[in-house]
Amino acid sequence: MIWNKYNLVLSLCGLLLGISLSGCSVYSFAGTNIAPDVKTISIQTFQNNSSNGPSYLAQRFTEDFKDYFQRNTTLKLVPRDGDLQVEGQIISYDFAPAAIQKEGNIDQAGVNRLTIQVRIKFVNTKEPKQDFEQPFQSNGDFPASQSVASINSDPTSVRRITNNIITDVFNKSVANW
Repeated sequence: MIWNKYNLVLSLCGLLLGISLSGCSVYSFAGTNIAPDVKTISIQTFQNNSSNGPSYLAQRFTEDFKDYFQRNTTLKLVPRDGDLQVEGQIISYDFAPAAIQKEGNIDQAGVNRLTIQVRIKFVNTKEPKQDFEQPFQSNGDFPASQSVASINSDPTSVRRITNNIITDVFNKSVANW
């Protein structure tokens, strides 16, 4: 008898989940909420307008951005005039002390922080209410012994920070979080 009640509860939960996931928009377990008539996305090359940063930053950020959207949606990437359109620029790349500690009588950095900020313009040609233009920012902490030059020459260090920005833009634009 307990087994039958258990099956009934599971069936009801499954039914309620199915009903809650149905609606006007398309939901996928990848976390997107994209209308069925949205088929394409265009992502322009990001410009590096910051005064610092490695020379590869803009190109790497653009490619990682495109890859993330292609991996996590069924949208077709087109060179321009997509149903969804993204453009932007890297506006800040700052490396500064984040934690000061005293060594004897001298104040020095215990941790350095790299902060990257990107301004994003997102246009949804099918639902203009979802358009936005805003900055997104993320940072990473590094030991004081690690120089900005060594961080810049290690693309994985910078990529951890830019991946956070890409995820935030994805969530705002197509996941509607």
